[in-house]
Amino acid sequence: MKNNAVKLGICQMAVTSDKNFNISKAKEMIQAAAAANCQVAILPEMFNCPYQAELFSEFAESYPEGDTLRMLSRTAAEGKIVVVGGSVPERDEYNNVYNTSFIFDENGGLLGRHRKMHLFDVDIKGGTVFKESSILSSGQEMTVVSMAGLTLGVAICYDIRFPELSRLMTLAGAKLLIFPAVFGWTTGPAHWELLMKSRAVDNQVFVVGAAPASIPGAQYQVYGHSMIVDPWGSILAMAGSEETMMTVEIDINKIDTVRQQLPLLKHRRPDVYQKYHIEYTK
Repeated sequence: MKNNAVKLGICQMAVTSDKNFNISKAKEMIQAAAAANCQVAILPEMFNCPYQAELFSEFAESYPEGDTLRMLSRTAAEGKIVVVGGSVPERDEYNNVYNTSFIFDENGGLLGRHRKMHLFDVDIKGGTVFKESSILSSGQEMTVVSMAGLTLGVAICYDIRFPELSRLMTLAGAKLLIFPAVFGWTTGPAHWELLMKSRAVDNQVFVVGAAPASIPGAQYQVYGHSMIVDPWGSILAMAGSEETMMTVEIDINKIDTVRQQLPLLKHRRPDVYQKYHIEYTK
């Protein structure tokens, strides 16, 4: 990275029921990000599979032999670009299926993977009804990785609603929190921008939300509106609902500036918090 600046390509792609088409589209968008001199390309949640619980098992892949995962590794290496592979359904050796983000470095090596920790089981009156736990298993680990002098924290969609996870990633050194996410039209207009700004301001970091594009007639109508927010809570870029590839350059020095002016992390009181931790986490 030059002068602590890093250029991101946020790939808001439309996800169809054709897995091969989705893989090809993701490859094209990563290549476009590389051609635009981005250091990092970021795909949306479940970018190779429609967001329908009954399809997760059918579309699931195992690392490293899955078609989607081989494409991500190969395209990262060819474009010399870090790829945060949104998320895909992943099947492990015990036949458990996870909602997993695979992160590949610019040589195609696996930097890390995040298995969605908080599963989206909701029943909103007059709105979204979904139960990821009917198919998926939950992840158990925080995911923080480093590339080219920048430390990334990666989590998935519903994970953003639990501020403890974002704070842990920040305390582990993450300067950029990335959330591949599928918000719908019930929670999207109400909470999407609010959550992105909140996690950025809480932790004084950059936050990216990478969403799929809307497709008319799809069973799950997605909100889109991929965005990036800076440590002050300002939106640097935001998409609409259509398919697009946004590029934005961020200056990591902005984090130090904001933290010097408002030293929130230094003013934390873990000595006090710990007194109540056991009582209120039972």
